[in-house]
Amino acid sequence: MAQNPPENCQHIVPYLSYADAAAAIEFICDAFGFEKGLLIPMGDDKIGHAELHHAGETLMLASEYAPAKMMSPKNAGLITAALCIYVDDVDAHYRRAKAAGAEIVEEPAEQFYGDRVYTALDPEGHRWSFHQHIRDVDFDALLRGGEETETEGTAASG
Repeated sequence: MAQNPPENCQHIVPYLSYADAAAAIEFICDAFGFEKGLLIPMGDDKIGHAELHHAGETLMLASEYAPAKMMSPKNAGLITAALCIYVDDVDAHYRRAKAAGAEIVEEPAEQFYGDRVYTALDPEGHRWSFHQHIRDVDFDALLRGGEETETEGTAASG
């Protein structure tokens, strides 16, 4: 019996659509540090399927496909997907993305839930939030109305 999901594949895989998928692949690799994987060209400068990898995880993307109503945010006129990605050093990642031309919509900042986060848009408008977990938070205490509480002995060094 075949392994489900296939080897080296997570259970949930984001799949994005781009008007110019080839340019998106180059941007995502340059700005966000992904590595190229499987690429299936379809002719007419279209990408039928592509897989990019980051930290052992896979992101899939393709050129827009009208019959399936798969559109880029560039042509849809709205954000069609948002991604949350954990990285080891969010500030270094931010500098790389900014240098590569990513549109930064939120500068790096510490959040109440224990992550340091910045958010960027790729050239076609997909929203990417990059996180680094820097401290554990006691959410039970927070939900009971207490102040945000760091879990004792679990603060990450910055």
